[in-house]
Amino acid sequence: MSWPSPDYNSRAVNDSEYEALSARFADDGIDGRPSDPAVVTAGPGLSVNVRADVYGNVRGRAWYSGSTTVNLAIGANASGSTRIDRIVLRLDRADWTVRAVVKAGTPGAGAPALSQTLGETGAYEVPLARVTVLAGAAAVSVVREELFVGTRFRPCTSSTRNPYPSPGEGAFEVDTGRLLVWTGSSWSTVSSSSGTVSVDSAVSGWRISVGSVVEMRSGVVCARFGTFQRTGGNLAAATESRLPILIPAAYRHPDRDQYGICYTTGVNIARVIIYSAATPRAGQVWLVNKPAIETDWYVLPMSGMSWVVD
Repeated sequence: MSWPSPDYNSRAVNDSEYEALSARFADDGIDGRPSDPAVVTAGPGLSVNVRADVYGNVRGRAWYSGSTTVNLAIGANASGSTRIDRIVLRLDRADWTVRAVVKAGTPGAGAPALSQTLGETGAYEVPLARVTVLAGAAAVSVVREELFVGTRFRPCTSSTRNPYPSPGEGAFEVDTGRLLVWTGSSWSTVSSSSGTVSVDSAVSGWRISVGSVVEMRSGVVCARFGTFQRTGGNLAAATESRLPILIPAAYRHPDRDQYGICYTTGVNIARVIIYSAATPRAGQVWLVNKPAIETDWYVLPMSGMSWVVD
């Protein structure tokens, strides 16, 4: 069977059927974000305050805290041990109503477990805060514990992401295959794969014996540089030389040069610099800090260099 349907109860649904229908329309929790003011704060004496104008959702049912602050009483603790209570949003299936309530703990036993019963009876609870009640205390302390309604992943292209995303919102770019999440200030790559990209770029004085490639996975670029033979005459030790490699713009570190070592004929060691996007040599790879290199000698940069671009 299915509902609502003209063939089922004339399209009418009961409360449990509505829950089954709507529970996945939105995640359980508060409509907000961690940077918002706390939903629950300590009130006067043995009490807590629930902030006004807060909306939430539990199993597809909306909750509103009201237009004024709501005060909830906390039971006294004469046990001799600290007690941890919880403030929860509770869907009570006895009357199918969602309320903010106090769930008292057991002295010395930590916070009480949430009830998350499924079905047509019982209660389903979502956390808002933990309340510490010391033995004999005349006041309480409150620690935030809100569960926030999540945001969804949207399919898009690299040029049509949501212009007003919420923290935690995701985007899947169908044109690039990238999975990203909005941090609150920027999009951060969660998963991506560029495949193998050739970065060979002919320059005077060098022959490419083995090609160079990069591959980007989830914002990290891994490079495997090839082998190059000197064809343009001898190089003095103090003379820098550009190698036949050019890192594409999308694969360059935004502001930090990368350094690696390489070997030259004669088992000598030299250094290469991969220039960042912030330099006049952006994406170029230069041979520096080296011995003299003669015509027909080879240069073999190290493999496995990597850097972060996102």
